[in-house]
Amino acid sequence: MAKSMEVKDKTIIVTGAASGIGKALAERFAQEGAKAVAVVDLDIAGAELVAQSIGDQAKAFQLDVTDEGSVKSVVARVTAWAGPVDLYFSNAGIAFSDAPDWTAISQTNEQWQKIWEVNVFSHILALRAVLPDMIERGNCGFMITASAAGLLSQIGDTAYSTTKHAALGLAESVAITHGDDLYVGVLCPQAVVSKMTEGAEGSSAALDGIMPAEELAEKTVAAMKDGQFMIRPHAQVESYFQNKAANHDRWVGGMRKLRRNVMDATGRPI
Repeated sequence: MAKSMEVKDKTIIVTGAASGIGKALAERFAQEGAKAVAVVDLDIAGAELVAQSIGDQAKAFQLDVTDEGSVKSVVARVTAWAGPVDLYFSNAGIAFSDAPDWTAISQTNEQWQKIWEVNVFSHILALRAVLPDMIERGNCGFMITASAAGLLSQIGDTAYSTTKHAALGLAESVAITHGDDLYVGVLCPQAVVSKMTEGAEGSSAALDGIMPAEELAEKTVAAMKDGQFMIRPHAQVESYFQNKAANHDRWVGGMRKLRRNVMDATGRPI
């Protein structure tokens, strides 16, 4: 049986929590009765606003999730403030599109390195900081925000799709290796209201609509309580993933057709 995760009375870290998905998760965890919610983000001003809106059970911490020393320091500071970390929600992420020429090789080495560090390696750094203590204490959890792009792909966004596939693979390995010791989950949404989706209402990423972050947070908490590893807040993703698994070649062909149609209509694939 998979372990479940109740957030009531838990000390929780949420990264990327100054806005969007992370903000909504932090707020929802507080509403669910979390003991303490660490609102963690590189944008400390935004994190402080979120923490202030939540109240006394929240506190803001600034963090570059790609800096291992800083990750360990924040975990230590949160522990000193509210006790050992019971749930680490590794949510921070970034995206680059295939602009300007809409090829799969458009992004620079520096951009590839940055998105790899934020979207994949940051989860490894977080695990190093919290996993040994979580295994020893039990009744803890670790969550990774991947994306539906990690199950499927996002046309026009090669670097994002690639790193989110890697994040999903990491989450699966952690669940296989440590799922007997703690709750492990991965969040794979389609488009959600956030800074990342601002101005994207007419893009291919929003063909199924853009979900309010509060709705996503509600569904995520319910799925964690049920012990779900793979959390897909958008119902359509399940059928898309089944179609992909049933006939991968046909699915790739369908994605190529979608890309052509969007390019013909808008001049850009995303």
